[in-house]
Amino acid sequence: MAAEDLVERRSIDVVPDDERHGTAFSQFTLWLGANLQITAVVTGALAVVFGGDVVWSLAGLVLGNLLGGAVMALHSAQGPKLGLPQMIQSRAQFGVKGAVVPLVLVILMYVGFFASGSVLAGQATAQLTHTDDTTGIVLFAVVTAFMAAVGYRVIHALGRVASVICALAFVYLGIRLLDRVDLSALLGDARFDLPMFLLAVSLSASWQLAFGPYVADYSRYLPRATSAKATFWWTLSGSALGSQWSMTFGVLVAASAGDAFLAHQVGYVVGLGGTGLIASFLYFVIALGKLTINVLNTYGGFMSMVTSISGFRGLKVLGPRGRAAYIAVIMVAGTAVALLGKDSFLTSFKDFLLFLLTFFTPWSAINLVDYYLISKERYDIPALFDPHGRYGAWRWDALTVYGVGLLAQLPFLVTHFYTGPLVEPLGGADISWLVGLVVPAALYWALARRGAVAPGAGPRPERGVSPTADEAPAP
Repeated sequence: MAAEDLVERRSIDVVPDDERHGTAFSQFTLWLGANLQITAVVTGALAVVFGGDVVWSLAGLVLGNLLGGAVMALHSAQGPKLGLPQMIQSRAQFGVKGAVVPLVLVILMYVGFFASGSVLAGQATAQLTHTDDTTGIVLFAVVTAFMAAVGYRVIHALGRVASVICALAFVYLGIRLLDRVDLSALLGDARFDLPMFLLAVSLSASWQLAFGPYVADYSRYLPRATSAKATFWWTLSGSALGSQWSMTFGVLVAASAGDAFLAHQVGYVVGLGGTGLIASFLYFVIALGKLTINVLNTYGGFMSMVTSISGFRGLKVLGPRGRAAYIAVIMVAGTAVALLGKDSFLTSFKDFLLFLLTFFTPWSAINLVDYYLISKERYDIPALFDPHGRYGAWRWDALTVYGVGLLAQLPFLVTHFYTGPLVEPLGGADISWLVGLVVPAALYWALARRGAVAPGAGPRPERGVSPTADEAPAP
């Protein structure tokens, strides 16, 4: 393949049929590789660090991964049908300009995940390069930005490589861990505590739901005839398997290691494997796993920024310099946050995950109800680029539903800096994410059934497939 074919030319424009390629199985390898990584290990460990036992933490994490993963995979199934990035579809619900409201929050998410990933990957990179953590974070960020600039093909190739190498490393680490711990003792000390169980569910559900705003970015090049069911199941299986594998390892490490793990997560995990060349290989694996997911975050942030700006400026052409500039903004912002927050990682990351969940569950609910139940998988795609078209510039009805969904969660939310008034009557349990899915979904569906949020004027489009390259505007 020539270098010019490797570098992606598309951004938020429709992918034409003659550029579609791949199979639904590519979603399995991408999301398996993206989840077999150190931040997922830390996410699972948080369930124990904050008070849960091993058995019920694992059960809660499984439930959250399946529930959140199913929502995430439903977004993935939209990609082959529409040939569009995930967040530009939000224009059908919120308007061409109104979609900037969830988009701003999505961009903040990308910066936050880039930062949190860079903290842990920077530690591994520093060990490999014999530098300090700050230098490791910066080096890692530069490599991430370069690969995101190349685009879609290299991202999927990276996922395939990472899925194999990281799986082998986790098998080895799992064997080493089981040699050190008394598994029967850990599993025998089961004590159900509802708030801790729901915290585990929320941690893994938020992990999965946070992929929702960009998951279709990586399925949009699949041929239009690709089965939606196949896309759904391969995405769900790769993401849920990879994250549960990593989180289970994290639970067992945190339960058996205690302060030794908390003091230096990367160093302790590598120490399980050994020293010398084995340690170097494991540092490489940690950096590789984080590179996979941070490239996704950088690429998604670039796409979201282009989508936001094009809604107001009518951006039609984005050259290589423009693409590099957007990616550089994400890289610089994420690196700055990583350097500022690297010394208080665990607490900050837990609160960041749960805070993100507050904003993205209402968006997921509205998007999925509109796509599958109201629009029946049919969008007027040229109108997604026209603020004077059927979807309009601002859809205040949908934005109001989104706002109600946000507010409805606050009484049930538990974070380090805010706890809702209804948390204590529930025994300290955080059920905000459930409220954030159910309330806006029900409200949006009810209003749409009454015609209160019908998208624009005129009948529902007869075809919801992507227009040809000649019909679709090219950003």
